[in-house]
Amino acid sequence: MDTSLQTELCVYTWGTNSYWQLGQGHVEDRSVPSLADGALQMGTVRQLSGGGGHSAVVSEKGELLVCGQNHRGQLGLGHSLEVSTFQLCPLIGQRVAHVSCGWDFTLVLTDHGQVLTCGSNAYGQLGVSETIPHSVVLLPIQSVKEPVIRVAAGLRHSLTVTGTGSVYQWGMGLSGQAKRALSPQPVPAHFTSKIPCLVPGLEQVISHRVAAGSAHCVSLTAEGDVFLWGSNKHGQLTNSSTDSFLPRPVLLDRSPLGGEKVTHVHSGWTHLVAQTESGRVFTWGRGNYGQLGRTEPTNQSADQQTGSALRGAAGQWTCVPAEVKILCGATQGVACSPGGGTNMGCVGTVPRQMSANHSPFLPSGLL
Repeated sequence: MDTSLQTELCVYTWGTNSYWQLGQGHVEDRSVPSLADGALQMGTVRQLSGGGGHSAVVSEKGELLVCGQNHRGQLGLGHSLEVSTFQLCPLIGQRVAHVSCGWDFTLVLTDHGQVLTCGSNAYGQLGVSETIPHSVVLLPIQSVKEPVIRVAAGLRHSLTVTGTGSVYQWGMGLSGQAKRALSPQPVPAHFTSKIPCLVPGLEQVISHRVAAGSAHCVSLTAEGDVFLWGSNKHGQLTNSSTDSFLPRPVLLDRSPLGGEKVTHVHSGWTHLVAQTESGRVFTWGRGNYGQLGRTEPTNQSADQQTGSALRGAAGQWTCVPAEVKILCGATQGVACSPGGGTNMGCVGTVPRQMSANHSPFLPSGLL
């Protein structure tokens, strides 16, 4: 749902625009990338993120700029009015290192390792007092006692990883799926907690990045291993299990990656993108909107793709990573950007009218 980059501060947006989330001053959908408007000034972009109807940009100066839907205060501006162009979010005396947008809430990480949250707290996804239904201002999470180095917001759940490599999870967005899948066994605490809770099963590894999909979680370790847990409905977690839900982190098999270490991992709502140490890019999970960037026919057999690949009905998903050979340069940024292929229409999202194209390409508006 978010991506990091460093380039001239020319932010192009396209896709669905019902809530002003493109930051262009209007609510018309855009199929071709257009420059965003507002308080964006020349400089460098550190990171982008898009949520259900809102968008956020972090500048190299550590400024946070936001726009779009704001009915739950997810923009952190102190009010609940929608914002049509990117506006500076007031963070007095603090610089932003990272931002991640959930469906209707936002996680902000400062350069001092503090996590701030705003927006809906209906599922405890803010990680603060459960008596607060939502917040229009950024609230600090007090229960994590060590500096945080990365945050990730899912649909209605949240993740952080600390400087010592510990992964915390909170928010009840996955509790319903967990209960149905695990019954009559109890649901683990990290799926039901409304304050940050240590994720079991990662005690022997040092994590340094996290990512979140709509109902799954990802941890990348310092050794280049990827651990996944949560919903496996679209095969986004593992090729070693047919379970629809995995309560504990499972190690991703490196064999389909050529045995290489993973250096970067990004997550859409129901698919994942990983880059290995040699620069190769692999995708897996749901692919019926073309979000996997594959050129093979949807009716290709499992044996034709990889020796052990498992595919869903009509080839709509694959649970084994496969390389996207033509993904490079600016196109890679699009493929790894927030909500790719989900038609959410936030910053960097694959255009809605182009979602039938199953191969990465440079959108015409950027030529």
